[in-house]
Amino acid sequence: MKRLVIITVGKTHSGKSTFARALEKELNNSLVMDQDNHAEFINTYYKTLQPKRGPNTLKHAISQLVVDYAIENTNFHLIICNSNRSRTGRKYLLEQLFHKKDFIRILVHFDIPDHVLQARVTQSNRNTNIFRSASNFEEVLIRQQADSLTEDVTIPYEDEADHLFTVKDNQEVDSVIQRIVHIAQDL
Repeated sequence: MKRLVIITVGKTHSGKSTFARALEKELNNSLVMDQDNHAEFINTYYKTLQPKRGPNTLKHAISQLVVDYAIENTNFHLIICNSNRSRTGRKYLLEQLFHKKDFIRILVHFDIPDHVLQARVTQSNRNTNIFRSASNFEEVLIRQQADSLTEDVTIPYEDEADHLFTVKDNQEVDSVIQRIVHIAQDL
């Protein structure tokens, strides 16, 4: 039987983690996989193993192990919670890890205006132990805003996955969660 994979897409403080936790409570037999948890684990116990520059290959390896284990050893609906703003990265997830024959693939794009995100990061009390090369979330947002000008960082498009939902403000979160729960109920 197919199961769902829900992949969040968006900048820091757009509501991805809050959405993922709320969805996990409403969607029976689901599990959130959040790369921030993997980053915090590495920074707490294995900080010296991290690459100093370039992609965080250690974090990605841990995330890959967790995903592989969940796919092979559980029947959970999977909620993949990280930014996923790169088209190349999403393509890898959708075509290599979460095959169409095994999963109904759902993208949830958080398209929150930058001025709202700026206010959120300025007031943020979130733990910064997830960072490798930034000291606060404002730096992360500035970097993500600059990355938005690159070719590979793109908003998801309609045919990229089986379903695409866009959240433009927090008022839309509950209705998106209910629509995803209904998709699961129709399996």
